[in-house]
Amino acid sequence: MIRAAIVGLGRWGMNLVNSAADSTALRFTTANTRTRQTAEAFCREKSLRWTSDLDDILRDPAIDAVVFATPHSQHPGQVRRAAAAGKHVFVEKPFALTLAEADAMLEAAGKAGIVLAVGFNRRFHPSMARMRDAVRTGRMGTISTISAEQTALHGLHLTEGAWRALPNESPGGAMTAIGVHLVDGMIDLLGPVASVFAKVSRQAATHADDTTDLLLTFANGATNGATGHIFCSTVATPNYRMALYGTGGFAEIAGHQMNVFRYVAALPGEGFGIAVPEVFETTGFNMLTAELEAFAASIAAKRPFPTPLTEIRHGVAVFEAVLRSARTGRQEVVA
Repeated sequence: MIRAAIVGLGRWGMNLVNSAADSTALRFTTANTRTRQTAEAFCREKSLRWTSDLDDILRDPAIDAVVFATPHSQHPGQVRRAAAAGKHVFVEKPFALTLAEADAMLEAAGKAGIVLAVGFNRRFHPSMARMRDAVRTGRMGTISTISAEQTALHGLHLTEGAWRALPNESPGGAMTAIGVHLVDGMIDLLGPVASVFAKVSRQAATHADDTTDLLLTFANGATNGATGHIFCSTVATPNYRMALYGTGGFAEIAGHQMNVFRYVAALPGEGFGIAVPEVFETTGFNMLTAELEAFAASIAAKRPFPTPLTEIRHGVAVFEAVLRSARTGRQEVVA
């Protein structure tokens, strides 16, 4: 059993703790927040020891790992401190807001020899595993494009003082809240992104940009320079969809909880021939539990977390290029 501390007990930090309630692989024992009043009842309910001092956690030999659900700009310093203390680290996305910060974090983790994980939970869903398999086995044929949409409504409720509404914490419209998930999924499926063109706008939120549209081009190689399209918004009715188009078939994941996977094979010959769709439905799958238990398993087995850190780093490079493109109004090459 991996003993973990949660740092940050906002809505998402509480979700992470709740998702591990019945886990036999990881148990939260301690919590660190800025103010005790907002966390006291939750800590009492979940039998968590509360502390206002992160160093208290980092010095505690009874804590194996630290899970960070904190404002984005705090990730670099927190990850480096935890790594230096020899604690394994799980950090919520986005990993970092700049490539320079990401490199410093990766260097600290590598030097310390810890397991470093980033919360791209959608990689663990069975529907994504099916789509990944369709690509890896060649069932898709030559892939021409990938299209993804993810939406939510929390942007409508952000207050002026909320940290998620601050441009320095959440630049790029819906990118930090949602878009980075879609970029990560595309990197997982199709590999490195070569360039991006981005448009950021404010459609309905009062205090922050809320909508981001992206056109991506993938590096030549296995994908033969395929294109990608992303739409993400924090002021639109919640939905999720990721679709792949190839010469051998069409595949999509549909629904906010990613419950439905559909694959349609192309029939040989000219015209619009397609096979009977293969449809798989998964219900009741908890992606947060899956990622935390994968983190615990990596620690126990002394092996890297399943999501490659090279892909995490590349995702930050794509994020930087998105912000540049939104500023310049031009297509930008990914570093």
